Formats: sequence, C-alpha cells, structure tokens
Amino acid sequence: MNQLPRPQVLLSADRIKERLTTLAGQINQHYAGREILLVSILDGALIFTADLLRLLNLPTQLDCMRISSYGNSTSAESAPRITGSLKSDLSGRDVLLVDDILDTGKTMQRATEEISTLGPKSLRTCVFLDKPDRRANGFEADWSGFTIADEFVVGYGLDYAGRYRELPYLGVLPKSSPQPSL
Repeated sequence: MNQLPRPQVLLSADRIKERLTTLAGQINQHYAGREILLVSILDGALIFTADLLRLLNLPTQLDCMRISSYGNSTSAESAPRITGSLKSDLSGRDVLLVDDILDTGKTMQRATEEISTLGPKSLRTCVFLDKPDRRANGFEADWSGFTIADEFVVGYGLDYAGRYRELPYLGVLPKSSPQPSL
C-alpha cells in the first residue's frame, strides 16, 4: 500500500473546537425552549455533526440521510442523488440540516427540497465549511463554521476517495503529491 501524502493544516483541531463552541451557542440561542431534529448528511458531516451535537444544550433527536455528490472525484457531480432516506417523521418539527461543506449549493438545495416536502415546522441549515466561490446557485446556509477558498480539503470527516476522514484537523493535499490509489 502506498504511503499517503500528509495534508498541510488549514484549520487546527483547536481552532475547529473553538469555532464549534461559538456556533453551538448561536444554535442553542436560536432554538431555546424547543426540541430539534438534527438531520446529518452522511458521510462527510459525521464528525462535525457528532461534535456539534455534544455542544447543544437543548432536546435533540438525530436522523441521517445519504446524498451522493462526489463519488471518488474531487469535483461535485452535476445532480446529487439521495441514496439513503430519513426514518423520522418531520411533520411539524423544527429541523436543523447539517452538512460538511457548502460549495456548489446543489447538495443542500436538493436536501432542503426533499425535507420541505415532509412538512417540517421550520428548516434551518448549518455547514462546517462554506466555499462561496463555487456556488452554482443562490443557496446560503443559516450557520456556517468557516468560509474557505476554493481548495480541495480533507480531514475532520471530509475525505478523498474514502481516506483522511480521521484527521482531527482540516488540511489541503499537496498538489505535487501522488494521489491515493483507489
């Protein structure tokens, strides 16, 4: 097996933790006195969702959906496909949709359209990363952890071909490094 190139740190684990604490405080304040259903888009948002969930101090239930938008590529597919649906009844619920990255906006738009058909009382969105330079539509998240440049990032749940998710920081792969074999 090839040695994987080590990503250059873009956001340290400490910086991520600090920002998540602030983000959770804003969400706690917005939903004070209410119960929410947090819907995580798998697989990329898994780490972010778990860390955010532990910082919320309000009644929260969790559900997950799967949407395929990248496959084994570094660029988003043209039309995201929902490959795993929700198990919860969303009717009349306050829903917080959580994803790892908002770049073209197509995945979040597709997810919010799907959730809206299920009759939630309210629907808000939260993303770990926002890449506004890649936006293909006008979608904006209600809460965003960090705004970053148009770079392909890995770590803290984000992957390249299924690798690097376990890193506690967010990094950028060196452009001159060989990519992992698939």
